[in-house]
Amino acid sequence: MRRTLLFTTALLACWALAPLPSAPARDEDKKPDVIFVPTPQEVVDKMLELAAVKKGDVLYDLGCGNGIIVVTAAKKYGCKATGFDVDPERIKESNENVKRNGVEKLVQIKKEDIFTQDLSGANVITLYLLPRLNVRLIPQLEKLKPGSRIVSHSFDMEGVIPDQIVKVRCQDGVERTVYLWTTPLKKVKK
Repeated sequence: MRRTLLFTTALLACWALAPLPSAPARDEDKKPDVIFVPTPQEVVDKMLELAAVKKGDVLYDLGCGNGIIVVTAAKKYGCKATGFDVDPERIKESNENVKRNGVEKLVQIKKEDIFTQDLSGANVITLYLLPRLNVRLIPQLEKLKPGSRIVSHSFDMEGVIPDQIVKVRCQDGVERTVYLWTTPLKKVKK
């Protein structure tokens, strides 16, 4: 009996001292999935042109970096734009860019995880993410309204057929690729 009581007490003590399962990472705890590499202005211009951005559109830039895409969309086309990022440095830089360009009424920058966002409020999505991250976004992108446009700098979306692929030669002499998809997404037949 005494042995059973000691064993039960020891078991309860171990259970009480065991670490609790960690909670899922909050947006403010999330680390960036990619390193920041700025998109050249020539590529930004081509992305917005290919997506046929116009006033009245709502653009979400997923992983907004320095805010160049949302600022250009607001200045050039007068559309509302929201940039999402999890890196505090990028958020600060984007907000400074928004203010410097006087587009605060059209652009907002949010420190939020793009993989938990409801994207249905946008009809234009811009990306400069790695292919595996683009693929992770497919379930969210499939919920966009029909006719919504998705443009990506450099990286495709495995399993989804792009509507257009365009090459852009930049001032630095490097040729870059821009992909366009429209919803509903066209899946590769297996």
